[in-house]
Amino acid sequence: MINILFCLVAYLLGGVPFGLLLGRAVGVDVRNSGSGNIGATNVNRLLGRRLGLLTLGCDVLKGYLPVLAAFLWLPESSSREFFVALCGLAAVVGHMFPVYLRFQGGKGVATAVGVFLFFAPLAVLISLFIFAASVGLSGFVSVGSLLASGLIPLWICLVAEPSPAMLLLALAVVALIWFQHRANIVRLLRGEEKSWRKKESQA
Repeated sequence: MINILFCLVAYLLGGVPFGLLLGRAVGVDVRNSGSGNIGATNVNRLLGRRLGLLTLGCDVLKGYLPVLAAFLWLPESSSREFFVALCGLAAVVGHMFPVYLRFQGGKGVATAVGVFLFFAPLAVLISLFIFAASVGLSGFVSVGSLLASGLIPLWICLVAEPSPAMLLLALAVVALIWFQHRANIVRLLRGEEKSWRKKESQA
């Protein structure tokens, strides 16, 4: 029972829409402007770097903290490792499909970073390098997110010797992130995706 409770709390914490709350604090509903997303990228575009970074930090923490809490406090059992990983998945699902916003949330990248920072920090560092290089070369944040997330199971296998639970977590999170980016993928294929580089040049 306590395992399920931890997963529920992870989902509820993951669903806290920090980007939306920070936007409302300054009188802006980020869902009605820019990309309409509640994540750090849209907050940064609309409200500036300070609030964008604050949103990013909060979204990362709501992935990291539930997994840390589960690791520290779940009782020892044969299924403990599975439920620790499941708490990470629940946090990401909470961000993407929050009950507070009628299951209309963000894309889960920052929250996934928080989850994998606990399990495989070196893999996250490699993925962040891939993200930065991809965004710098392409001009599209979505390209960086897709490549960095898509490759993280590979880096985890190479540097972390993952358990089956961790590998399943990584594959599930990648599938969810790509699902949440489906509109971006269509726009990229059509040549209609918004370029971060163009946005910066207009600033």
